[in-house]
Amino acid sequence: MTGWAGRVGRIRVIGTGVMGRGIVQLAATGGVTVELADVRADAVQAAIEYVSGMLDRLESKGRLTAEQARAAKGRLVPVAAPAAPADGVDLVIEAVREDLETKRALFADLERVCAPETVFATNTSSLSVTEIAAGLADPARMIGLHFFNPVPLMRLVEVVPGVRTHPWLPGEALELVRGWGHEPVLARDAPGFLVNHAGRGLNTEALQILSESVAEPVDVDRIARDVLGLKLGPFELLDLTGLDVSHAVLESIWSGFHSEPRLRPSWLTRPRVAAGLFGRKNGEGFYRYVDGKQEAPAEPAAPPVPDMPVFTSDERLGRLLAAAGVQVVSDAYPDAVLLLTLRGESTVEAAAREGLPADRVCGVDALGAYERRFTLSVHPGLDPAAGRAAWGALAGTGLPVTIVRDGPAPIAQRLLASIVNTACYLADQGLAVPADIDTAVRLGLGYPRGPLEWGDLVGPDKVLRVLTGLAESTGDPRYRPSGWLTERVALGLPLTATGTRPADLH
Repeated sequence: MTGWAGRVGRIRVIGTGVMGRGIVQLAATGGVTVELADVRADAVQAAIEYVSGMLDRLESKGRLTAEQARAAKGRLVPVAAPAAPADGVDLVIEAVREDLETKRALFADLERVCAPETVFATNTSSLSVTEIAAGLADPARMIGLHFFNPVPLMRLVEVVPGVRTHPWLPGEALELVRGWGHEPVLARDAPGFLVNHAGRGLNTEALQILSESVAEPVDVDRIARDVLGLKLGPFELLDLTGLDVSHAVLESIWSGFHSEPRLRPSWLTRPRVAAGLFGRKNGEGFYRYVDGKQEAPAEPAAPPVPDMPVFTSDERLGRLLAAAGVQVVSDAYPDAVLLLTLRGESTVEAAAREGLPADRVCGVDALGAYERRFTLSVHPGLDPAAGRAAWGALAGTGLPVTIVRDGPAPIAQRLLASIVNTACYLADQGLAVPADIDTAVRLGLGYPRGPLEWGDLVGPDKVLRVLTGLAESTGDPRYRPSGWLTERVALGLPLTATGTRPADLH
């Protein structure tokens, strides 16, 4: 069968909660007649009123004409029950609760009332499409269409074929989603699909950093925002999502990949969930929330610019310090504070490599080119006076300074390396093509760029250096570099390149 997407004129959406309503609005404005169904009849009418109100708002803002809004509202059709007669329905999309047996039972009922050519789609975010389809007499008619909330604003849709899905259906589903004005990506039916899997790179490493007492959540979040350019830091994001939800996802994806070390959750989340520290939803998580507003400590007041000289071999850092009135020297004089820029190593390792006295050495993260924030690493052997002088020198530039405990690599580098390595693992396992991985993460997680593109921008060799240093320093297999990364560094290929595959020789 070809051209199915172009012939879809009537769909049924089952489940009229927030997600179902969003799908209804998207499809109705995309020109499709939408049947709304729910086990509660009053929920259907409430959903129609809600969607109609949203269409009126779009009209008032000039995003829809009066005729477009009126036509879209005219396409909303209530039906008596989820498994009501479905003559003429080309596609059924379920948006019911995340429970395997509930979804299987629903589709089994639908199979009895829908024509054989009607396609079934599940909006599951965590269950296997193949396992849901296994309850059907014809599992080939099932596909995953994973929308993101709020559906009208979140343009990403993960298209997920099951093992037995018709070969023609994924391509047609991609076309259908594009026709509705959204951006689809094709993902394999694996735990977490693309977005939830890729998101583990940031969260698992942030929790690992916290478990090592390298920094507090607010410190990690400030670094993630100002150095990496993320809209939300990882702990702000966990609070927004709800740790009760995120903990379950972390555990599910890790177990789904049979305890893959790169995806290993932190021991920190289970007791916090047990304590009810969910985040915004109940007023306390990694932060406290009063009237929905986050409470975070202010940036600490920095000491003045020091009188003593400061040594750095980093030209950019030296210019910034000199412009702030710091006496910058090019030799490690006995009375100088020593600032070493770190690239994939600890301050202690860098001092030993350079043969410098550790008691006067502080580390500075070079990632981010010192544009919005400095990260100053402090090790146990540092003279506190030298540390305060280093803090004052950096603060004299006018940029905020986050002081953290020295670790096997700077925080921003660890977070970025984990993000990139997780995406490389996705590509290496063939869970999606590089372009779809980048699109999914950029649109689904709001990162400033896709992780593979980001790795290319920073330099795959630099990412590999950070991961290798972490693996050697900690002995933890979570930092094992993906074959996708190591191969491309060795060959000089970008991370975004698929390269030559066996099929290319046929």
